[in-house]
Amino acid sequence: MLPGLLTITFDAHDPARLAQFWADMLGREIVKDADGVGLPGPDGQLGLRFVPSRAEKVGLNRVHLHLTSVSQDDQQHTVARALQLGAGHLDVGQRPEEGHIVLADPEGNEFCVIEPDNAFLAGCGFLGELACDGTREVGLFWSEALGWPLVWDQDQETAIQSPHGGTKVAWGGPPVAPIKGRNRQRFVLTPADGDQQSEVDRLVSLGATRLESGADGAVVLADPDGNEFCVTAT
Repeated sequence: MLPGLLTITFDAHDPARLAQFWADMLGREIVKDADGVGLPGPDGQLGLRFVPSRAEKVGLNRVHLHLTSVSQDDQQHTVARALQLGAGHLDVGQRPEEGHIVLADPEGNEFCVIEPDNAFLAGCGFLGELACDGTREVGLFWSEALGWPLVWDQDQETAIQSPHGGTKVAWGGPPVAPIKGRNRQRFVLTPADGDQQSEVDRLVSLGATRLESGADGAVVLADPDGNEFCVTAT
């Protein structure tokens, strides 16, 4: 079984509006389907998808995006563009000397515009990183699940990246906040050969737990930290 395509799905009160915000930010085309709105990711950049949900946001998300900058002017331009499109500044306890700027999109999802001298995200593209709350164990799980090598593994912090480059996916290590209800962002994996059952069996053998089958045919599993994710039927 070859690992498949990874997409990040966001619950949204207004999927069309939120997709338009991120399409404008990332310069991507919008693709609508029966259940949501997608923004496919080019050149190794992770794809995003937005689906309708009435669930309210409680606390900080367990996943947030990091956008990169090539200069101070570029960073300020990205921030100004985001504010113009409906984002807002956000205080999550960041210190004044830290170079990144924390914002929230129109539905309150946190994201950061990273300073230009951040060597870790050099060459990753504009959507440089998906930063996740999670243990080293879950980073190792996703490295095996996706066939992406570890590019960082220190002090319980892990990060993986496709062998072809592009967006990194990172987990910050302990302490990990407890899960309170359904996560508003989820990984969705589409098997490369379309064999959903074999992919589910493989992921369970790596440490995932099968939870349920969705009405859309997707199988819902949980990673070793208990975060739900989906394997699609097609």
